[in-house]
Amino acid sequence: MTTKLDGQLKRELAIRGDAYTVTLSPTGFVLALKGRRKGLEIAWADLVSGDAALATALNASLVAPTVPKNTKVDASRPGRGTKRSTR
Repeated sequence: MTTKLDGQLKRELAIRGDAYTVTLSPTGFVLALKGRRKGLEIAWADLVSGDAALATALNASLVAPTVPKNTKVDASRPGRGTKRSTR
């Protein structure tokens, strides 16, 4: 038997050695770097709607601040450069 999701549920997870927080809510989920408020946000309705969900997820993944600092981004991709840390 499953339990209805009435509020928010937060869990920490590691992806490639970086800590992230995933927040599940009745409206969708948010994946953000640990300690950050903004991140990749996907609504459940967008996720289950098929092709629209794929476009939404792709767009969100390109603009969401989920890449940790000091991570190099592939310079061969248009519009992307190498992220450098500031000291």
